[in-house]
Amino acid sequence: MTQVWTKWRWDGLGLSIAGLCLIHCLATSVLLVFLASAGGLLLDPVIHEVGLFLAIIFGMLALGKGLWDHGFVMPAAIGALGIGMMAGALTIPHGTTEILWTVMGVAILALGHDLNHRASN
Repeated sequence: MTQVWTKWRWDGLGLSIAGLCLIHCLATSVLLVFLASAGGLLLDPVIHEVGLFLAIIFGMLALGKGLWDHGFVMPAAIGALGIGMMAGALTIPHGTTEILWTVMGVAILALGHDLNHRASN
C-alpha cells in the first residue's frame, strides 16, 4: 500500500483537487440558478485564486517530479496548458464563458496528471 501511495501521491492529489474544482464549478452554476444568495459566496474571487494557487503548486510538484523521473515533457506541457487556461479564466467576467474555460482547463490539467502517472509506470 505504501508503494501505491508513493506512486500516486502527487498525481492522485492533483486529480482529486481537479475533480473538486470541477464539482465546485458545476455546483456554483446550479446554485446560481436555484439560490442566488448562496451563489454569491461561491463566486467569491478568493476561492478561485486559492484554487488556482493550489493547482499551480500541486501541478509543479507532481508534473515536475514526473518529468524528473521519466523525462517525458508532454505531461508537464499539457498540465501547464490546463493551468494557463484556468489562470486565463480568472480574467473573464463571471458567466458561461468563464465556467467553460475553467472546466476545460481543469480537464486538461487532469489529463496531464493522468499522462504523468501513466508515464511513471
